[in-house]
Amino acid sequence: MQDAASRLKNLFEQLSGEPLPVRLRAWDGSTAGPPEAPALVVRNRRALRRLLWKPGELGLARAWVAGDLGVEGDLYAVLDLVAAHVWERDEDARSLGRALRDPEVRAAVTGLLKLAGPAVLVPPAPPREEVRSRHRHTRRTDRRAVSHHYDVGNDFYELVLGPSMVYSCAYWPAPDATLEAAQHDKLDLVCRKLALVPGTRLLDVGCGWGSLAVHAAREYGVQVVGVTLSQEQAAYARKRVAEEGLTDRVEIRVQDYRDVLDGPYDAISSIGMAEHVGADRYLEYARDLYRLLAPGGRLLNHQIARRPQHDESAYSLDGFIDAYVFPDGELAPIGTTVTQLERAGFEVRDVESLREHYALTLRAWVARLEAGWVRAVALVGPGRARVWRLYMAACALGFERNRLGVNQVLAVRPPEGGASGLPLRARTWGA
Repeated sequence: MQDAASRLKNLFEQLSGEPLPVRLRAWDGSTAGPPEAPALVVRNRRALRRLLWKPGELGLARAWVAGDLGVEGDLYAVLDLVAAHVWERDEDARSLGRALRDPEVRAAVTGLLKLAGPAVLVPPAPPREEVRSRHRHTRRTDRRAVSHHYDVGNDFYELVLGPSMVYSCAYWPAPDATLEAAQHDKLDLVCRKLALVPGTRLLDVGCGWGSLAVHAAREYGVQVVGVTLSQEQAAYARKRVAEEGLTDRVEIRVQDYRDVLDGPYDAISSIGMAEHVGADRYLEYARDLYRLLAPGGRLLNHQIARRPQHDESAYSLDGFIDAYVFPDGELAPIGTTVTQLERAGFEVRDVESLREHYALTLRAWVARLEAGWVRAVALVGPGRARVWRLYMAACALGFERNRLGVNQVLAVRPPEGGASGLPLRARTWGA
């Protein structure tokens, strides 16, 4: 009888019709596949059961989170090699059902069932897997989703993000710059695009741990209101504000942006927050920000984008990210975002892609996580630490391969006369 790794290799090639791109190491110590390639380690038969019950990305993710799957060698290389077979193909139960009409595929699945063990029981999902709500993007479900992602523990985020505590794409002056320098440059870029000056009233929607609020108040002398749905973020941000002596300039609220009623503001920043809004609510989000902004005021919307699909109605949430990372998070193409902002009344004045910058940022975060792995596991447990390592590494490749993008959209609420208030050559961002 063949060893487990050889049987898995043969089954993979039968199902995919392509050579196995990585080396396999199985629970019985056997190996198969290209000897020079990094290895995917199948630690037990339970990994196969997870794939049988949830074919495709979610099954693989559950096996990874539970520790049933691992990697020997470069994680990025393994993810890059398997992407075409998982993320870009995304086999689910329906597509597998269609494939089972092929006798050879049926035979391969029968072989997988035998290899998985005499009784193929449904393995329980690893801890902290979110069940999708039927009513997404209500105030209650948004609070729950934000808490799932952000109320992990500020110590863990400090380990991953570093002292800046900025959880969005940095702005790199050069690939070999430090993460702290790149995050400082991003915060300053946002302030300059918004033309902040002393006395400006800024609303920071989704203020996180207060990094932009502190920077804007300290460096530009503005009055800031930051809103977040995370209790842990708010507590951390308020402590920072107090330590900086900025309590007279910065107010941090635990508040839904839809409940902010004390406009108008001269400027609004929304950095890495709009991904939580959802397609059905996006126009409402844009109109709420338009309502809160004074005529002539600027909005800086910094948001991850996906590539457009031929059939946009077929878009579905990423199974792994929805279950373990960002429950109910939705991405839209940049064209859709610009259209919705303009439908709300904004004039979009500038769109800047920072795609390569986010790949560099994510790789820096992964490096910090891996360097502090023992402490990360002690803080959040092995499952959640694995989630973050996989999520950030896969996203880094997504940005590098142009499957994902991130854009800063600068928009203006035009006054009655139509003047934008921007200089003729705005890209210097000096005014």
